[in-house]
Amino acid sequence: MTNQFRQIRFYSESAKLINSPINDYNLNPFFVTGFTDAEGSFWISLSKDKGFKTGWRVRLYFEIHIHEKDLALLEQIKKFFGVGYIFKKKDESVQFLVSSVKDLQIIKKHFEKYLLLTKKRSDFELWIKVLDLVQNKEHLTMVGLQKIVALRSSVNKGLTNELKKAFSSIVPVHKPNVNNIFICDPQWLTGSGEGMFFIKIIKSKAKTGVTVRLLFQLTQHSRDEQLMKSLIDYLEGGYVIKYKEALYYRIEKFSDIKKNYSIFW
Repeated sequence: MTNQFRQIRFYSESAKLINSPINDYNLNPFFVTGFTDAEGSFWISLSKDKGFKTGWRVRLYFEIHIHEKDLALLEQIKKFFGVGYIFKKKDESVQFLVSSVKDLQIIKKHFEKYLLLTKKRSDFELWIKVLDLVQNKEHLTMVGLQKIVALRSSVNKGLTNELKKAFSSIVPVHKPNVNNIFICDPQWLTGSGEGMFFIKIIKSKAKTGVTVRLLFQLTQHSRDEQLMKSLIDYLEGGYVIKYKEALYYRIEKFSDIKKNYSIFW
């Protein structure tokens, strides 16, 4: 066999549901937060609407958007929160969506207790400020709307061209920094994204004629460098490398993989 890494992909959510009837499985709250760090989004929508005195309608959303093969997991997340809807999209994906202000309070309380660890937490902290403004009906006034636009300008990719033109004098609020990050529960790590096991088969002088080497890898965006480097201490091994806009945490030492295997499987 030629020297190569053969990839074995796994989704942490699927692994944790093995040997458990899907309808009876109760998700760990840290798992839900970890999965949201990987796949969730907090959105603030502003659209023109003559039905409002300000001329603009403000809506907030919490969503998780994944491939339809993981629908069972999304149903469990919906069950966990007790709110929201699941929609099947045309691109073989499914979306869990929460949009009512009342239901979003449940989302807010969860993530205030079980903290997001990636830079997504910065967006969440701005998002809940908008949610509070909407809860207090301040979005119905021009002063309140301007506060929301200033917050929206620092969330995700910022304002659309339409909003920049309509609110050209708005000064974006400072985006909060996410520091002093540490993993307090292995279930966050289990839910935090897609991991991969690699198997490398190398020709050698062993009796079998080959040597087998293992590699475990987790991936995050480069903006979460502090978090990824903290894995080295948390899992007591491994290293982090950067490629373009991605960071890869890897474990190659067999004893380290064996020691941490139960966290992911």
